[in-house]
Amino acid sequence: MRKKSINNRSRYGYWFILPFFISFIFLGLYPVIFTFFLSFQKWDGLAPEKFVAFANFKRLLTDKVFYLSIWNTLRIWLISFIPQMLMALLLSAIFTMCAVKGMKFFRAIFYLPNLLTAASVGLLFHLLFNGNKSVVNHILKAFHVSGAPFEFFNDPVFTSNLTSYIQWWMWFGYTMILVMAGITTIDRNLFDAAYIDGADRGQTFRKITLPLIRPTIVYIAITSIIGGMQLFDVPSTMSDGTGEPDKAILTVSMYLYNQGFKNHNYGYSAAVSVGLFVIICVMSLVSFKFMKGGEKEHG
Repeated sequence: MRKKSINNRSRYGYWFILPFFISFIFLGLYPVIFTFFLSFQKWDGLAPEKFVAFANFKRLLTDKVFYLSIWNTLRIWLISFIPQMLMALLLSAIFTMCAVKGMKFFRAIFYLPNLLTAASVGLLFHLLFNGNKSVVNHILKAFHVSGAPFEFFNDPVFTSNLTSYIQWWMWFGYTMILVMAGITTIDRNLFDAAYIDGADRGQTFRKITLPLIRPTIVYIAITSIIGGMQLFDVPSTMSDGTGEPDKAILTVSMYLYNQGFKNHNYGYSAAVSVGLFVIICVMSLVSFKFMKGGEKEHG
C-alpha cells in the first residue's frame, strides 16, 4: 500500500512539468518543424503554399547576398569575440590572483552593459553617431575638430567595427564572470604546489588555469557562436534594418527577416534559416572537437 501511494504521489510531478512541455511543443518544437517544412514551399503569406522541392536551397547556394551576410556576421562576431575573450581572461586573472579593492564593484560595473537590451543599445549608438547633428558631431564641433561634422555611418569599415565594439562592450563582463566561475572550481592545492616548485603567477595561469578552464572557454565559445550568428538587434536598429552602408552590417538574421517580413518570401526565408542552423551546428561541432582534443592532450 505504501509503495502504491508513493507511486501515485510521484505522478503529480508530471502535472507540474506538463505546462512546460505544452509550451515547448507549440512555441519551440512546432515552429522549427514548420520552418523546415516551409523551406520546401513557395509562400507569400496569403496564397496557398506551393511545393517547389529544393528550389529555395538551389537559390540559396548561388545567392551572393546570403554569402555576404554570412561573412558580415562572422566578421562582426570574430572582431568582438577575440578581444572579449582576451579581456575576460585578463580581468579574471587580475581579480583571482591579486587582492583588488572593490572587486565586487568592478565586477558589477563590467557586467552592467549585459543587462541592457540590445535594441536600446543599438538605438543609443545610432543617436550618438548618425547624421550631422549627432551627439558625437556636436562634441567634435565644440572642440573645433577639423572636418567635423562627419558622416560616420557612410563608412562601412567604421560601421562594422562599431557594431563589433558594441557586442564586445555588452558581453565581455558576462564572459569574465563565467571565466572567474571556472577558475574558482580549480583546487587551490595545485597552485600552492606550483608556487613551491618555483612557478610564478604567469606560469601557473598558463600551465594550470588555462588548461583546466578549457571546458568553460569552449562553452563560452559555443554560446557566443550561437548568439553571434543570430545577431540582429544592434545592426538592425543602427541601420534601420537595411544593413547599410554597402550592406556592411547586413547579418544573416537581418537578411532572413527582410526576405520574410519585407519581401513576403517566407519559403526562401525559411531556407535561409535552415542554412543558418546548419552553419551554427558545424561551428559548434568544431568547438566540441576542439574541446575533446584538448581533454585528450591533458588527460
